[in-house]
Amino acid sequence: MAHLHRATLAPSKPELVAAWLPTQAWAAGLPALRPLGGYRLDDPDGEVGMEGVLLRSADGTVVVHVPLTYRGAPLDGAEEHLLGTTEHSVLGTRWVYDATGDPVWNATLARTVAERGTGAEEWFEVDGERVVREPSVRVAGSGGVGEPVVVHVVGAPVDGEPALTGSWDGGSGVLAVLARP
Repeated sequence: MAHLHRATLAPSKPELVAAWLPTQAWAAGLPALRPLGGYRLDDPDGEVGMEGVLLRSADGTVVVHVPLTYRGAPLDGAEEHLLGTTEHSVLGTRWVYDATGDPVWNATLARTVAERGTGAEEWFEVDGERVVREPSVRVAGSGGVGEPVVVHVVGAPVDGEPALTGSWDGGSGVLAVLARP
């Protein structure tokens, strides 16, 4: 379950992603993008926040998937995957990473696909009560094994490849595949 906080972040996640995206070779030539939605995965140890952020072009023909992890301390050896730090008004300083370089994300993604899992239940606490929020992107694993490979520019399913697929208002596509060993 993903416990979400009503909090402010400075800089915000969209600001971090907007600054980072142009530095990625795979993002060369992309049109202007705006937020579409996202989903969460569960860290079994409850330490690492994991979120897949989707962005799309104004005409809706291009959808980009940016998975992020959030940590309360730097991840050793992952400097090249660091988008930056943000000040979270509830949790304090958070280190935000391109999740493809985070071993917790990779293991969780592989397990979610292998076990035909779905995204985490997202909830807020309001007046001492748990209030569940429907994710804007629903994800599901197909089953299968392999090494996770994130699909940044979302595409159609590849026949026979184990995958994490997503669906959202007005669309769907493959967000990650498992490369067969």
